[in-house]
Amino acid sequence: MTAQQGDVALLAEPVAQELLSSREMAHLAYVWVDGTPRVVPIGFHWDGSRMVFGTPPGAPKLRALRANPRVSVTVDSSSWPYHVLLLRGDVEIEDLDDVGPEYAAASSRYLGEDAGDAWVAQLRGKPMARISLKPAWTGILDFETRFPSALAL
Repeated sequence: MTAQQGDVALLAEPVAQELLSSREMAHLAYVWVDGTPRVVPIGFHWDGSRMVFGTPPGAPKLRALRANPRVSVTVDSSSWPYHVLLLRGDVEIEDLDDVGPEYAAASSRYLGEDAGDAWVAQLRGKPMARISLKPAWTGILDFETRFPSALAL
């Protein structure tokens, strides 16, 4: 039986796996401290159960995420048929003394191994924050068998 929208079992579906291993940026949506919405593009690493982001410890989004950890994330392809992975849940934030291994892995995936290593080398020895999302809700739109509800046949 195929998992339904909302079921985290969708993370095992081919469309989800394609997007989780892609070089597409995630779009992290959260609520700013004044109550207004924000969406930022951000690189990520999928560790098999969590989507992990790295950011400088002074990044403004950390203030908002510490106050309200509820987020929504999308990762979508850029060609037809569009594939979209939708995630929701609460993030956890850890302060690190150095670049997290997930940030290094994401840098290599996005930039290539040599450029990723060079980028991370510039950041070594500097503090970083690790933002982790263990999805509580998952959805997939593939525009082949799963459509937005307004277009569902």
